[in-house]
Amino acid sequence: MPTTPPEARPTLLYLHQFFATPDSNVGTRSYEMAKRLVARGFRVHMIASPTGSEPPTADEKVDGIEVHWIGVPYHSNMSYGRRALAFVQFSILASLKVLKLPADLIFATSTPLTIAIPALIGKWIKRVPMVFEVRDLWPELPIAIGALKNPLAIRAARKLEHLAYHQSTHVIGLSPGMCEGIARTGVDESRISLVSNSCDLDRFDVSADAASAFRAARPWLGERPLVLYAGSFGHINGVAWLADLAASMRDIDPEVRFLALGDGHDRTIIERRATELGVFGESFFIEERIAKREVPSAFAAASVCCSLFVPLKEMEHNSANKFFDALAAGKPVLINYGGWQRELVEERRIGLAVDQSDPDGAARELNELLRSPDALLEAGRRARALGRERFSRDELAAKLGNVLEDALPRHFRPTREMS
Repeated sequence: MPTTPPEARPTLLYLHQFFATPDSNVGTRSYEMAKRLVARGFRVHMIASPTGSEPPTADEKVDGIEVHWIGVPYHSNMSYGRRALAFVQFSILASLKVLKLPADLIFATSTPLTIAIPALIGKWIKRVPMVFEVRDLWPELPIAIGALKNPLAIRAARKLEHLAYHQSTHVIGLSPGMCEGIARTGVDESRISLVSNSCDLDRFDVSADAASAFRAARPWLGERPLVLYAGSFGHINGVAWLADLAASMRDIDPEVRFLALGDGHDRTIIERRATELGVFGESFFIEERIAKREVPSAFAAASVCCSLFVPLKEMEHNSANKFFDALAAGKPVLINYGGWQRELVEERRIGLAVDQSDPDGAARELNELLRSPDALLEAGRRARALGRERFSRDELAAKLGNVLEDALPRHFRPTREMS
């Protein structure tokens, strides 16, 4: 779109309960996409809820994004019941906010699926088109992990899923499996687009000094090999398995260090498991999650970066941020689950796809990689090349922008054709 005055720009009402900036310590996909949509010519109103315990006191403008905060705190240490309550509270308050804001197009991104409620209300009352983005296949995933058990709640969730997909002008999935799941509900494939998670390549171009400083700040690390997990400690992530891997590695090479960088409901479980195995504080360490803008230094310091999940078929369709951060950082990836990301690891030879049920075997494979500086370097180079070729944030944001522009009311279409 060419440069236009604010009043002539299409207004995008962007709904994401977990919107976060690089100053936060959680995923920033919506921030990165919204920032690029602003540069493209949209006026973006973001409706979001804080991810910490201290909600912002006022709305704010962040890199051109007009953020409207809903005071419903949420964090990963909450129980399933408390999270569900936060989802419902947000959907009610966000619905009221939607009615007060202008919109030419509504764009809602899950999770949670309840984000569809304010989106649908806005669509129906304002009579504007809606685009829905699927980050996880709900309700399949919460059913699989036992977070959603009540038959009436499951039926309601399936109905909401169907409404969200079929009332949308277009539906976006973050992985091939998610797109297939959307199509199984009867949505025509012409209305489905794959816009996966992506790599902030420039953000991960950090100096060797940054990596050295990260290591120097940790006397237990020094110049030893480092296996890094940076992400949530939720039940679904299964990070306690990393302690099993550390215990198996101790018998092969006790110099290898493992760092779990993050927070979440299972932190105590992870610490207990590592303590039972005798590796906590010896070769296995846990640190609080750091701000997103500091994450590149941690990845630069790592020898291998992990993306982990419990063995659930439903999780094989995920599009985990940490996987793409490893690509952007040019680091070998270790994953312990199946699906499309495992296929990428194996086909492009960018790391290790190990058997979760065999930590001893995984440790032997990992040790073989860590002992070969050339193999580490080549796997990292291939990872970075894959990130550049297929998962560039700028290119995928442009694809998202095209989908949203095509969904706009007709009087905005000539603007795009002239750009």
